[in-house]
Amino acid sequence: MRIKLEKRREPSLAMLVATPIASVILTMLIGIVVFDLLGIKGFKAVVDIFLSPLLASYKWQDVALKAAPLIIIALGLSMGNRAQVWNIGAEGQYVIGALCSAGMGIAFGQTGGFLVVLLMIAAGIVGGGLWAAVPAWLRTKYNVNEILSSLMLTYVSFQVLGYLVGGPWKDPNGRNFPATAPLADAQTLPVWPESTVHLGVLVALILPIVFWVIMARSEFGYQVRVVGSSATAARHGGFDSKRTIWATMIIGGAMAGLAGGLEFLGVLHKIDLGFASGYGFTAIIVAFLGRLNPFGCLIAGIVLAVTYVGGQMAQTSVHIPNSTAGIFQAMMLFFILASDILVRYRIRVIPSAKAAGV
Repeated sequence: MRIKLEKRREPSLAMLVATPIASVILTMLIGIVVFDLLGIKGFKAVVDIFLSPLLASYKWQDVALKAAPLIIIALGLSMGNRAQVWNIGAEGQYVIGALCSAGMGIAFGQTGGFLVVLLMIAAGIVGGGLWAAVPAWLRTKYNVNEILSSLMLTYVSFQVLGYLVGGPWKDPNGRNFPATAPLADAQTLPVWPESTVHLGVLVALILPIVFWVIMARSEFGYQVRVVGSSATAARHGGFDSKRTIWATMIIGGAMAGLAGGLEFLGVLHKIDLGFASGYGFTAIIVAFLGRLNPFGCLIAGIVLAVTYVGGQMAQTSVHIPNSTAGIFQAMMLFFILASDILVRYRIRVIPSAKAAGV
């Protein structure tokens, strides 16, 4: 007998739901085996990484704070990916968004209040969107691959970050440490009483609903889906692919800039050389694990946030490296991409002529 892949008429809905779950479970199982082979308590390590943050209520707020930027960035990336626009530079847009928020705060000095905070958030959104507009322009004007241009701009953003926090925006009272001055209390986001959960977490919970409405109930969402499915169909439908590229790239950058601004205003309150946290790259995994669906991104963002917090817990419990969470995240992305073949194809076992009695 032989095995044949038979193309489905349309993607399997059951597989779309099952494969992300299977990817997480398979990652956990392989993690147990690998840790045991390395002489580490595999089961204990995997439980700490994937389950302990959910079972320990005192860690929920940490999960919420980690999940918020991942969800927000992934929502923007998922929209672009639905249009076959691949923005890999969300990390740079996240950094530039935070810097723009910081610049607005510096312009106001110690003045705060609702309007100032709103302007700082808006500056982050605009900054991230404009940074993403560069690869959009290169793609539509010169057909430059946006994967490469957006990724390279990420490293440019790191240089901008280093220049500003080590130069004109350096805190004069920071003992020569390259960082901006801490925000005034009136310039920070409000937090939930007796916790560190800030208003940005609520934004991350609301935005999936907004994106679902846009993608499922608006003409623009239909345009994104058509452009992503077929350039020919888009032309026949009267949709401009270049405009879609511009729109989705800028929206993706704006969401990354929003996440950077909220992280700055709600969690860190200053920017230093370590501000680039990898959220922009991890959000790519979140988008694919969530199947480019807004509510899927919400769930996947929580899952990846759990691995961040769980990885920190496992460092002290079973003494694993800090990079372990990143390894698990990469494994999940590998499995979710590999399992896509089951979404588009069904496995058909064809018996040999002898087995078939021919």
